[in-house]
Amino acid sequence: MTQRNQRHKRPRGLVAIVIYKSLIAGLLAIASVALLLAIQNYQSIDEFANQYVLEGKREIIRFILSKFLSLNPKSLQFSGIFAGVYAVVTAIEAVGLWYEKKWASLLVIALVGISLPLEVWELIKGISPIKLIVFVVNLAIFLYLLFDFKKTKQ
Repeated sequence: MTQRNQRHKRPRGLVAIVIYKSLIAGLLAIASVALLLAIQNYQSIDEFANQYVLEGKREIIRFILSKFLSLNPKSLQFSGIFAGVYAVVTAIEAVGLWYEKKWASLLVIALVGISLPLEVWELIKGISPIKLIVFVVNLAIFLYLLFDFKKTKQ
């Protein structure tokens, strides 16, 4: 059996990052589609909120819709497009990492490295479990790929 026929074993850390990036890409794609569909149905959602939700029947729906309706359609459109672009970039990162491409590692290191100071700023403004988890996961990804990149470069 030649070495080519043998199954390539990827490091567990890399597989975990690929799974994480794939999940994030999927969530971003869903968010993008939801936001862009919401723009098309903005008027209907507004009417629904005025007719049913404001009667006080469901507090959670009222809260969500009030946050949603406080945004203007242009902000929703921008957010939907941005989420879609970010979903594509994240999916490209996942595929590149799966095939162990150096450009993918560099792309993830750069994008996560750029986001880390912003995440620290968000934590300074107020700690929440989600912010903390995202920060720790992104820091772990950054350090893992940075050390792996340096190791393979030598």
